[in-house]
Amino acid sequence: MVDSREAALREAGDIMIPLAEGRIAADAAGAELGEVLAGSRPGREHDEVTVFKSLGLPIEDVVACDAIYRRAVEQGAGYEIKFP
Repeated sequence: MVDSREAALREAGDIMIPLAEGRIAADAAGAELGEVLAGSRPGREHDEVTVFKSLGLPIEDVVACDAIYRRAVEQGAGYEIKFP
């Protein structure tokens, strides 16, 4: 599973090298994380093992920060920093 199939096939050496050597197929990257979360592709089933290759897409950081912020607000945690 990857966060972006296109980016993984273009940027991830640990996928690109075995692909170029013919050790894995082009579809080895499997589903994208977003596809699994949206329910359009299945995730692991039963006791399968999932390997996730993150390419560090900025949108993942934004979504993670938003989730953390919302949870902190819900729980009354932290404090607001005023900017000029």
